[in-house]
Amino acid sequence: MSQVNIKPLADRVLVEPAAAEEKTASGLYIPDTAKEKPQKGTVVAVGNGKKDEPLTVKVGDTVLYGKYAGTELSVEGNDYLIMRESDIFAVL
Repeated sequence: MSQVNIKPLADRVLVEPAAAEEKTASGLYIPDTAKEKPQKGTVVAVGNGKKDEPLTVKVGDTVLYGKYAGTELSVEGNDYLIMRESDIFAVL
């Protein structure tokens, strides 16, 4: 997990996406054009939450989120997603 100097606001969460799968369970290699966008990642930073709704995720949690959730951003050569906590489906 990387250290980053971004502090999300309110109920937003900064997630570092997991790497895309390189091969299938049966051992076949997946070409770059057929790789799926990962839907799992690690929480790197969290906001303070809303006044009436504290955040339930914390730094270091592995989470599942929607395929098109969040906004992609690149900081110091690393790719991240920033999304609302409501875009997160589950904590693993």
